[in-house]
Amino acid sequence: MKPKDDKKINQIYQATLRLVKVKGLAGTTMSEIAREAKIATGTLYIYFKNKKELINALFTECRNRSAEVYFKNYSASMPFKKGLKTIWLNLLNYRVKKFEEAVFIDQCFHSPFITQTTKELTKKLFAPLFSLMETGKKQKLIKKADTLLLLTFMAGSINETVKYAQYSNRKLNKQVIEQMFLMCWDGLKA
Repeated sequence: MKPKDDKKINQIYQATLRLVKVKGLAGTTMSEIAREAKIATGTLYIYFKNKKELINALFTECRNRSAEVYFKNYSASMPFKKGLKTIWLNLLNYRVKKFEEAVFIDQCFHSPFITQTTKELTKKLFAPLFSLMETGKKQKLIKKADTLLLLTFMAGSINETVKYAQYSNRKLNKQVIEQMFLMCWDGLKA
C-alpha cells in the first residue's frame, strides 16, 4: 500500500478550512472538499474514510498548532497578570493570523463531528491555561467563578473582536488591543 502524501493531506486540510469559513461545517461536503483540494473524491476517501474522521483529524491538527502558539513565551513562574496577558495576546494573534483555523475550531467545538476522545486529547493541551486560572483564583486576583466560565468570557471577547475586525476589514492597533485586554482584565479581576 502506498504511503499517504503529506502534501495531499495539507491540500485537503486547507480546502476544508476555506470551505468551512464560507459554508459552515455542516454545509461542507466531502465532494466539495475534494473539488476544492483539486483531487478526486475517491482519493479523498483513501485519506479519510468519512467526514467525521477528516474533521477530527483536522481539529486535532489545528488544536495542536494553536496550543503551541498560545503558550509561546509563557512560563508558569510568571506573575499571574503577566502570564495571563502573554497567553491572551498569543490567543488574539493566533486568531488574527490563522482566522480560517479559528473559525473551524469554533464550529467544531460543539458539533457532533468531534468525538469525546478528540475533545479529551485536545483539552490536555490547554492544561497550563486552566492551571493559570486556578492560580489566579487562589491568589484572589480573579473572580472565584467556574474556570470554564472565566475562559469562555476571556476567549469570547477576543473571538468577537477578531471577527468584527476581519469581516469589516479593520486592523487592530496597539491602543485597541491594550483597551481590549484591560476590559477583559476588569471583567475577570476579583
